[in-house]
Amino acid sequence: MIVENHQISYRNVASKYYNFVPEEIDLAFADFDQILSNNGFHIQDTMFFSIISDPTAPVMTAEIFRSIEESNVSDLKAAEDVNFRSYFSVNRMLMTRITNEFDAQSQEKYWELVEHLQKNNFNQSSPIFVEYKRSHSGTVYAEMSVGVR
Repeated sequence: MIVENHQISYRNVASKYYNFVPEEIDLAFADFDQILSNNGFHIQDTMFFSIISDPTAPVMTAEIFRSIEESNVSDLKAAEDVNFRSYFSVNRMLMTRITNEFDAQSQEKYWELVEHLQKNNFNQSSPIFVEYKRSHSGTVYAEMSVGVR
């Protein structure tokens, strides 16, 4: 199922670009968390990333985002190539949810979004975003979304 008019928005977001083979995405997440922690930043539970490269490429390029408690990372930016946004928002998005079998469903849901874009004559206005979330009962799921015009 595709939901229209979805939005993602966060405050105090640090991000960093990574290149990796898809099987090693967890290493990129861990590296970014380590950079932030080693520099004294307090990571909040929110983590999401955008897929910059062709998702079928052998090496993936992604921007990994983490919400942090601090409102400034000026000392960190130059040393670690970390970007910072006091407010991050993308609206007018299409969204679908991945509830289990993340590896298998992520490919299926990606192509479902692409098909919906084409079928409804939408123009893509953002990269694909994947947000990891947790329900009130503690169940982990992911939302995959893309901006449209």
